Parts: sequence; structure tokens; C-alpha cells
Amino acid sequence: MSAGTGAAPYAAFGPDDDTPVFVISVAAQLAGMHAQTLRQYDRLGLVSPSRTRGGGRRYSGRDVARLREVQRLSQEEGVSLAGIQRILDLENHVAALRSRVAELEAQVEHLGSRGVPGPRVFAAGRRGDIVTVRPGERPPRFLSSSQALVVWRPGHG
Repeated sequence: MSAGTGAAPYAAFGPDDDTPVFVISVAAQLAGMHAQTLRQYDRLGLVSPSRTRGGGRRYSGRDVARLREVQRLSQEEGVSLAGIQRILDLENHVAALRSRVAELEAQVEHLGSRGVPGPRVFAAGRRGDIVTVRPGERPPRFLSSSQALVVWRPGHG
């Protein structure tokens, strides 16, 4: 091999944290628990390994990390399995919400970069024309005899 080459170019071919590669005995050893415990956690829904066509369990690096966290919560923190399930569900919910916030922030940034203004308020003028007013303010009386306001938000139909 030439200088500067090594295993790094092949790293792209290795499994990522979500690739199911470990059989139950290896996953149990990596997580520091008995294989029967992994089966119980699978039945309880604390971890959901992938399945082979024959029904065998295959665990990913993320599954092993989750098993370690379940064990830590159970043994070090004294949390019941039902409590652990609730904690994991809430962590998943928080992760989903963070992802959604990031999507919305990206959308706001994209719209801002296009020069699309924020929320605007419109009112009907005397001749039926639409006039813009600042958010939180009513149109001047001379613009319209109507008391109606319409709020327009981009992307909300």
C-alpha cells in the first residue's frame, strides 16, 4: 500500500449503527447480559431487533446501546421495566419533536432567504380591494366600513 492509504477508505463499506449485524449471543455479550434477557426485552418491546427470514434476531449497534441503557436504568437507577419503556417512549417523542423543529426552522430560513415576508394581515377596502395592515392593528376607518380581518399565512391554504 502507498503512504496515506489504509482502512479508512473501506470504512464506507462497514455497518452503521442501524445495520443489524449481531446475532443474539454476540449482542448479549456486547450488552453485558444473558441472551434470555434480550428475548424478554424483545417480548416487552424495549428493543426490537430485525429478523432474518428464518426468524432469528439480528441486533444493530443502536440496539446494543439501547440494551445497555435499559440495563443501566434498571440496575443503577432502580427503574422498573414499565418505567423504562415510558422513558424510552418519551425520548423517542422528544427526538421526533426536535427533528420536526429542525425541519420547520429550515423551512423558515428558506422562506426568509427568498424574501417571503412573515405573517401579514389583510383587510377589505371600500371598493372590495385588499389592503395590508400590520399584525395586531385594525385598518383605519376610512379604508373600509367592514370590521372583518383575514389572516394569511404562507403554506396554510
